[in-house]
Amino acid sequence: MVQPRAGVPGVNRKQQLLKRHRRNKRMGLLLGLLLLVVVGVLVAWWLPLLLAVVAWVAHEAWFADHLFYSPASDYDYRIDADERHALTLNQGRLSLPSGCQLQAGDTLVLKVSLRAGFVGRFLDPAVKIRGDEEDCQAFERGVAGVRYLNLTGQHLALNEGRLWLGGQHCRLDDQTELFVCRHPDYLAGPLLVIAPHADDAELAAFATYSGAQESWIVTLTAGEIETEHYRDMGLEPVAAARLKGQLRAWDSISVPLWAGVPQERCVQLGYFCLQLPAMKAEPEKAVGSREADLLDTRLFRRFNNLSLTSDADGTPSWRNLIQDLCELIERIRPLTIVLPEPLLDPHPDHICARDALIEALTRTDWQPRWLLHYANHLHDNDRWPMGNAGSGVALPPHFDGEAPMRPWTHAVTSQQQWQKAMSLGMMHDLQPSPPFKRRLRRVFQHYLAARRWPAFGENEFFRKAVRRHELFWVKATADKREQR
Repeated sequence: MVQPRAGVPGVNRKQQLLKRHRRNKRMGLLLGLLLLVVVGVLVAWWLPLLLAVVAWVAHEAWFADHLFYSPASDYDYRIDADERHALTLNQGRLSLPSGCQLQAGDTLVLKVSLRAGFVGRFLDPAVKIRGDEEDCQAFERGVAGVRYLNLTGQHLALNEGRLWLGGQHCRLDDQTELFVCRHPDYLAGPLLVIAPHADDAELAAFATYSGAQESWIVTLTAGEIETEHYRDMGLEPVAAARLKGQLRAWDSISVPLWAGVPQERCVQLGYFCLQLPAMKAEPEKAVGSREADLLDTRLFRRFNNLSLTSDADGTPSWRNLIQDLCELIERIRPLTIVLPEPLLDPHPDHICARDALIEALTRTDWQPRWLLHYANHLHDNDRWPMGNAGSGVALPPHFDGEAPMRPWTHAVTSQQQWQKAMSLGMMHDLQPSPPFKRRLRRVFQHYLAARRWPAFGENEFFRKAVRRHELFWVKATADKREQR
């Protein structure tokens, strides 16, 4: 995945948080160096060197997470639920009120209060869940506040009073609140996934779009920048960017076939990575690639089976992007559109992808019934979803409960998780090995912090995306809201 860069509109908050985080780290480093100098003068010259190595290993093992808020903060959600029930844990078990019957397909969210013990400041605190399936949902080290567990798929155990919850390196308060969200079948009609980059559709919605009656994948950019891996092969920067863009364009067309989506329902628009904000700022202006020396989208559209009006000139402008989306919406006539959620996801291309789709919908006769929003990046926590691959997806950090949010969780079977992992393995951008420092950090975290990484890929997204849940935030059209 391409990461946001400083100075790009739409990521100011995350850049401010990152700047504060780095400033605090520099202050801590300065104080640490002063302390080591004092120790070297007063005790022994070699002791500061030993302490410095120990401190660095401890930092990499326990303090290297990018967490831009206090673990003692309460998550704050205003959940738009169909039912809510105050429940009490009795020796770890939850019992529903008399007459309450949960159904398959219900999205179940449990509001809990957690407090990490001493060990939970060094090992990831988590809540173990035993019911129809065993799960373990992890949270921040040192957690002390309100969090939201995802119990989707545990409806039978809840109905029968045999769902058990237990803290691992943390304690749960006995008082909880269950939110029940009932949903229609979003997969019954045509489903359109808007992916800012190749792999965004798979990361957020592989199991969802693979289960839809008719799925379409529209990828907005070629993702041609950040080409160190290809330059290391001996390519010049421009050639490396063009090669990477073509490979990722190929990925966006071919990988969905693994989930049963035919090539003719996959469209690569070929706009340039991290240039959508500039396009939006001046809608008529052609905005070229930062690294590929291109002012034409057609190189990255060459695998498309479907033709668009903008193919005539290949101009990389906001006006053409909106026109492309309008044509596709009118042609596909989707009942459900899957797209990024800007309240949670700060990536500038993700924000602009959502803005472009919303603008296009103001110009089309066809309107979808539902919008399903996803977040592949977060403002506040680069590790979310926390915990191991294969575990459930708890609700992400959120601290503004003014706007109502309606979650929908698509349950992902074990077989679908394997299929999703293999689809991510086909994505060229997720194949290169992490930098040496990150690999070394994982060794420290494996032995000192009991963290585990999946065997099917080294990229962090294999851990974050291959889960038993795919989480979305539902927004209905005006007509559907009137029907509720």
